[in-house]
Amino acid sequence: MSSISEYLASKKDEMTAFLGELVAVPSVQGEAGEGAPFGKEPARALDIMLKKCSEAGFAVENVENYAGSADINSLEPELAILSHLDVVPEGSGWKGDPFVMRREGDKLIGRGTIDDKGPAVAALYAAKAVKDLGISLKKGVRLIFGTNEENGSADMAYYRSKKKLPPMVFTPDGEYPVINAEKGMLRVYFSAPFWGADIAAGTVINAVPQTCIVDGLEFTGRSAHASTPEKGENAVTKFLSECEGDDVLISGLKKLFPHGETDGKSCGLGLSDDISGKMTCVLSMLNTENGRLNGGIDIRFPLDRTKAEISGIICGKLAEAGFDIDSCEGVEPHCTDENSTFVRTLLKTYEKVTGDKGRCIAIGGGTYVHEIEGGVAFGAEFPGTDHNMHSPEEFITVEELLKNAEIMAEAIIGICG
Repeated sequence: MSSISEYLASKKDEMTAFLGELVAVPSVQGEAGEGAPFGKEPARALDIMLKKCSEAGFAVENVENYAGSADINSLEPELAILSHLDVVPEGSGWKGDPFVMRREGDKLIGRGTIDDKGPAVAALYAAKAVKDLGISLKKGVRLIFGTNEENGSADMAYYRSKKKLPPMVFTPDGEYPVINAEKGMLRVYFSAPFWGADIAAGTVINAVPQTCIVDGLEFTGRSAHASTPEKGENAVTKFLSECEGDDVLISGLKKLFPHGETDGKSCGLGLSDDISGKMTCVLSMLNTENGRLNGGIDIRFPLDRTKAEISGIICGKLAEAGFDIDSCEGVEPHCTDENSTFVRTLLKTYEKVTGDKGRCIAIGGGTYVHEIEGGVAFGAEFPGTDHNMHSPEEFITVEELLKNAEIMAEAIIGICG
């Protein structure tokens, strides 16, 4: 019998070709329509994936294009592998078309290759490896594919209202070894009447804005995920830092969000804890429209704080600066016991395949299992590698694509075999 790694190596070209097919679908959230709750393209990506799963011999189900699933056997599912097929907007700074996957050496470059289409392909082929190699399982396994992770995970809220999740869930929407603790998240939208300059900056709330255009003048920063703003440079706060004048609203934002500050200290925050570390606070959107200045803030706060506490502080500061709070929504911190059998099995699997020490880590919140009790993130990024997630030139390597699939296959066997 061929080993899992040998099987996956034989499917390398097939896997990369299928990833390219998925990348070619610009599955950014669009206008909702009949049968397309998050727009046509996320629904199209889901259709392509479910057809591929069906061809693999799995029992598929499409839950009204919010999410879909594929059961790899007929047993009651004990484990779910949850990935998403929607992506963030392409942004600028790419060397080629972000929706035409290109290969440079071992790198597969394109929007979604690491977040989360590449890992979704790896999950599918991990399941195919177990099935095609005739490896016996005692429990059921379900692959779940969502379409709205990047914009609030309304897909999973709907899916869970219709379907029960298996007792164990991991998502390859983070990093190895195992993410068991995630900061709380808060997203604040605010606005006020404004008759100043035309401002356009930020397309999504969970990314550091790369450009800020003010009356045609462009301020350039460097994009990064909002949970790791220190990796980027905020074009909005760069603009604010260079502003002079007496506009009350702009001056207020300048004081609250000094350029280079990423922990919200000037907003009365700047909190931290021993497990999850420093909080983050990013002014990620600032735009003028219809006589109003509109902004958005992404906050990731420590495990020992509450949503109510953080929202009270930031909303109070914005109100003092003259802004109305249009919405303030978020989730509490998430933590799964690192000593659970589930987590220990995943850590042993990681050690078995990679030869590296497994350990639990805490991050700035935001994986796909944040609101799933007992869920953890398991992959897909390996330690020490920056895959340009949410940034230009996003990539996964062919070796990593195969290694992710091997790790997930071994996890399926370890948990359900």
